[in-house]
Amino acid sequence: HVNTTLDSLKQKSLESNIAAWVGSNRAIGINNAAALLLNYETMAIVAMAGSADFYDKTIQGQVNGVSAKRSPGSALKPFVYALAMDEGLVHPLSLMKDSPRKFGGFTPENYDKQFLGPISVKDALIQSRNVPAVEIQSQLKNKSFYQFLVEGGVSGLKDESFYGLALALGGGEVTMLELASLYATLANQGISKPVHGLKEKIKGPQKQLLSREASFLVLDILKDNPAPDQLDIRGDQSRQNEIAWKTGTSWAFRDAWAAGVSGPYVLVVWVGNFDGRGNDAFIGRRAAGPLMFSIFDSVYPGHGWKVSDTVPIQSLNLKRLLICSASGDLYERDCPSSQEAWFIPGVSPIKVSDIYRKIPINKKTGLRACWHEEGVSELKVFEFWPSDFLQIYNQAGISLKTPPQYESDCDLDLKSTTGQEPVITSPQSTIEYVIRTESKDDNLIPFKAIVDPDVRKVHWFVDDVYVGSMKGKEALLWKGRLGKFMVRAVDDYGRAAVKPFVVNRMK
Repeated sequence: HVNTTLDSLKQKSLESNIAAWVGSNRAIGINNAAALLLNYETMAIVAMAGSADFYDKTIQGQVNGVSAKRSPGSALKPFVYALAMDEGLVHPLSLMKDSPRKFGGFTPENYDKQFLGPISVKDALIQSRNVPAVEIQSQLKNKSFYQFLVEGGVSGLKDESFYGLALALGGGEVTMLELASLYATLANQGISKPVHGLKEKIKGPQKQLLSREASFLVLDILKDNPAPDQLDIRGDQSRQNEIAWKTGTSWAFRDAWAAGVSGPYVLVVWVGNFDGRGNDAFIGRRAAGPLMFSIFDSVYPGHGWKVSDTVPIQSLNLKRLLICSASGDLYERDCPSSQEAWFIPGVSPIKVSDIYRKIPINKKTGLRACWHEEGVSELKVFEFWPSDFLQIYNQAGISLKTPPQYESDCDLDLKSTTGQEPVITSPQSTIEYVIRTESKDDNLIPFKAIVDPDVRKVHWFVDDVYVGSMKGKEALLWKGRLGKFMVRAVDDYGRAAVKPFVVNRMK
């Protein structure tokens, strides 16, 4: 006699949904699936199926897909953003860049091979963009994503250096049980609890891995992830359940995942082949998403994810603020559109939007006046996007209302006290640069800065020695030498920034 926590009715429903989904999709190579339904309030396994058919040898049906290690694809991205929210790096509508980017030797691409340019955290997570997720992972300081996964119960990982920044994109392997436990952590307000499948519940340690606020914010984003076009195997297009959910597709289309939270349950679905054969039909949203929704609609119809009645949202350290839709910063009156967004007071990055600025324009010349003079100049709003975003918009062919140049007789002191100072993006203080002392051509270190759109040139100094200038959006290549240095960037209006960096000999 084994007393399990399985619910026989929900177990039969889960199995029948899997059988029907596989049966109706064999023509496109979907022959196997696994699923796990977990009650996150009790952490009891309610239903589970390790394969579509235990007795089918052609699909290795006796392999337990619930405990098998597989690549999760993008199914882990929500936790990267939760960690970033706890560190105060972003809030749900912070603006990020989905554009070509190189992280050392790693150049992530998106599933569609396209880049969307400026994008909010919310849209980046829902649309599962790779570059923003990698960028966020690279910025984590308090706790690395690898450390979070280990603390969250993911076992069998290799050394952290093995994965680098690919971990957020499915570079490591997890079991379905481990993935369900992580999503239960979000639903349990950031607390990790042990999963059990027997009536005799085994007590284990509980860990606060994420804040209650970040856990809520991530689920609040995921609840807006649109349902797949085909909701269930019966062709019923009505959406019965509100689900906070995320998909994952592993490299070479070997695994399709969907993980969701609805009511008191976490449901994880996997579609693939146990022998690792890929299939371009194995895409999370298309292959696993509809099955997940169908199971949820069967075992818990007409419900959805919401903040538990025992944890009212008023008890969370959250506040709604009006922000500028375009920039993701606090709204100011020159911003053309606004919307409300959640913030974690004292944690989330908050500054007044300075993209839209009202400046005096000489009525005759059309140039930027030194100051506003009634009858001579008029105040007009222009867009002051930093040069990195400006470059993305230009590449996309989007026309922006950028400011004209100052009139020639404007004082330099006036120019230097308006606008934003440069932000040096390369070299970086957190990276130790190495050079080959015998090489003449490979020791070039790029100097680059983000500047205001009215900047034409950036002048570069190393330890107060002038080394050259470049156009605002371009990089200056400096011939590296051994030592510790201070680099200074000065734009053509006198605004400056300084950063230390180190160059060592290659070992």
